Amino acid sequence: MSAIRVRMLKPSSRAFFVLNFLWKTLFWKSMVWELLLSALFLCPSGLVFCAEGAGEAKESAEKKASSDRESAGRGFLKEVVVTATRIGEENFSLPYTVHSLDEEELSVRKAVRTLPEALREIPGIMVQKTSYGQASPYIRGFTGFRTLLLIDGIRLNNAVFRDGPNQYWSTVDPLTVERLEVVKGSSSVLYGSDAVGGTVNVITRGRDPRSEGAGDRVFDWKRRGYYRYGSAESSHTVRGEVSAAFSDDVGVLGGISYRDFGLLSGGRGIGEMPYTAYDDLDGDFKGIVNLSPEAELVFAFQRVTEDDVPRTHSTVFSKSWRGTAVGSDLKREYFQRRTLGYTQFHWRPEDLSWLSKVTASLSYQLQEERENRVRGNGRERRQGFEDGTLGAWIQLDSPSPVGTLTYGIEYYRDFVDSFFKEYNSDGTVRSIRPRGPVADDASYDLLGVYVQDRVRPVEKLEVTVGGRFTYARAEADNVDPDPSSAPYFGSLDESFSGAVGSLRLLYEAFEEWHVFGGVSQGFRAPNLSDLTRFDTARSGEVETPAPDLDSERFTSFEIGSKFLLAEQALQCYVSYYYTIIDGMIIRFPTGNTIDGDPEVTKDNVGDGYVQGVELGLAWNFYEGLTCFLSAAWVEGEADTYVGTEKKRKPFSRIQPATALVGLRWEPKRSWWIEGTVMIADNQDRLSPRDASDTQRIPPGGTPGYTVYTLRGGVEVAGGINLFAGIENITDRDYRIHGSGQNEPGTNAVLGVDIRF
Repeated sequence: MSAIRVRMLKPSSRAFFVLNFLWKTLFWKSMVWELLLSALFLCPSGLVFCAEGAGEAKESAEKKASSDRESAGRGFLKEVVVTATRIGEENFSLPYTVHSLDEEELSVRKAVRTLPEALREIPGIMVQKTSYGQASPYIRGFTGFRTLLLIDGIRLNNAVFRDGPNQYWSTVDPLTVERLEVVKGSSSVLYGSDAVGGTVNVITRGRDPRSEGAGDRVFDWKRRGYYRYGSAESSHTVRGEVSAAFSDDVGVLGGISYRDFGLLSGGRGIGEMPYTAYDDLDGDFKGIVNLSPEAELVFAFQRVTEDDVPRTHSTVFSKSWRGTAVGSDLKREYFQRRTLGYTQFHWRPEDLSWLSKVTASLSYQLQEERENRVRGNGRERRQGFEDGTLGAWIQLDSPSPVGTLTYGIEYYRDFVDSFFKEYNSDGTVRSIRPRGPVADDASYDLLGVYVQDRVRPVEKLEVTVGGRFTYARAEADNVDPDPSSAPYFGSLDESFSGAVGSLRLLYEAFEEWHVFGGVSQGFRAPNLSDLTRFDTARSGEVETPAPDLDSERFTSFEIGSKFLLAEQALQCYVSYYYTIIDGMIIRFPTGNTIDGDPEVTKDNVGDGYVQGVELGLAWNFYEGLTCFLSAAWVEGEADTYVGTEKKRKPFSRIQPATALVGLRWEPKRSWWIEGTVMIADNQDRLSPRDASDTQRIPPGGTPGYTVYTLRGGVEVAGGINLFAGIENITDRDYRIHGSGQNEPGTNAVLGVDIRF
């Protein structure tokens, strides 16, 4: 009934309806006035246009309706998403909370610096930055190896991913992305271990010869040049790219990206931050071969190299902010390289009634990491590892007697080698360990078998039900970092298994209103990092191996609604989720010290919960004018040790209440301008380990902030797009909760994307 009432409102009344809706929805008292002031800052011209438009509506009703429908059609609820169910489906018809960003959004409209930063404006996601080059998204309270990153369906997560925020998502070049799909909540049925807080699938760009073929010509090729500059980042990003199509049979795309990041400048109080510069070099190639009208072969290669990325907060070069501690290291830098090669086969048989689609993948991915750290006493530590992952999976889609069946099997095997050397301040060798941060001469097997069916017991109700069995095995010869001292760690041979299920419902109450919800189980088997890690954890702690761990289990409940009012060009969603945590592996202090640093180890003691509310809205209230809003609130608790006693405490590094409000003006597809305001509340609910992480979190918690951004772009000629923006207009000093350094101050972003 509410949908019918909204359709009858005039433009001016619709403005009142949406403002009233926003007021009732925003329930954080400390943020309401900032949101209202932000809306007035962004939207006065929009309200004037809306009032003037009311008088013109009668004369151009058909044109207006057509424009609104077109805008609604390209809105976020109309986007087709594959990752949620492994079958392409409109967001509006999915029983999940999902988001999708295309290449234009990443490279031009937001002009993101790194892949994790592409997620920063999605509600329910907080992008923590240990350092300038080491960012990790928190999705619904979870990060690190409790969120899963896929590249064209291939797991980036491997056996050495560590707990807490890590830097590995930054090894994906955002300029190679065609579409970024985010599925929030547990997806362990379809994607296995690690898919707890959310699953992100990077779908890379390629040259499809069928859609962009040469036609009657034998050969057709295109070129691309891209440049982005950021003033507060002192950054330069350059990409050169060539693609070609040979008739309608073969398409190829290859490119090279280079990024040079200089010293970072914070807000007006912190100023320039020393020891923050680094660079990276990326190369990629992708080919598509059409074997027949029904089948295609895809082969790809990627390499990303990041040199000497500093972890500034632990060094003497860090700057104290709001009472944070300054580190003692003289140097701490990371080198990392990721290399991926894969072949995939896609087949859509037309003459088999029992089979709709087959997708098979064979891949090899090599992750290399080296750390060079010089302590305050002059001792230098060099350690690292190589993890080569062989992956193979096959997925089939078939019509079932009652719906659509998706099923498959996947297998990954990791081969890990590691090293460690320590030098005295005079350069002589102090010690050589038989292993590095994780066990040497180790392997890890991960096998999964899954099935999912989508059925309609009644016309308006769709039920998605599925199950998965996972088996994992960890083996390692060199686990003990020092066999001559107690305790002694022998070789490792542990296996884990578990079954999970998922039941999701979508009820089509009206054509414009869908209700969704359900329950999904999550599962995460301990990996080599859990079982064997001997390395620095957080700020000044030493993590020791814990070979006797069990699997983690999670149960997530979610309920929400999606609205898509085409005639009003209004679309929105709201969802509530509650995740039960059972046996989560957490670090806790043992009371011992190693080389003067406190020792921490791990155990399955982290029972607890995480809950939250998310909201997203977009409304094209006048031709070319769209206002949008998103908001998220997250809260949780988990058991942990305080001294020798286990107590229920706030969940670590929970995202503060956050909202984004904005206005976009796009009268023509050739140019656009938008303004946004990001508002975050204080976060003073700290776990015991948060409170002790004094290098990253100020005493008493992380202060809130309000950040204003203005962006725009224009297509000056066919294939030439200019874009510019001013981020953090007020030069605010602020820090994302849990990060090791502040965000950039006022940052002018300029760039050009040329395709011809």
